Amino acid sequence: MVSADARVPTGRAGRYLAQLGEHAGHMSGRAFRRPGRHGVDRRGDGGPAKVMAAEWSGADALIDFGWGRCTLHATETELIIHAEAADARHLRRVQDGIATRLELIGRRDHLTVTWEPEPPENAPTNL
Repeated sequence: MVSADARVPTGRAGRYLAQLGEHAGHMSGRAFRRPGRHGVDRRGDGGPAKVMAAEWSGADALIDFGWGRCTLHATETELIIHAEAADARHLRRVQDGIATRLELIGRRDHLTVTWEPEPPENAPTNL
């Protein structure tokens, strides 16, 4: 399992979490992003990601793609995002889908999602 995290500074984290959760809920069972023209997958990533389930309540949300998932937590000052998947290719699909949608709905506030990969389990820690 591979994962990555992002922290998006915003005073409206709860609002964005709810919008993202609602959008994902509407997309449940449908494509999360559109494939290329005429249904051709030009990115070579297996086509559009499909949301299998989306749940959100208060300050937390979960978006499940089946092969990967994203959890979100809203605080007063930021939206904390954790993405995970079985492999790097699927993780990239989760990251791209979530970042694209969040940056679109947060364009007026100039939201930017910058992903930080988690260190490997056996990486040395700084003491």
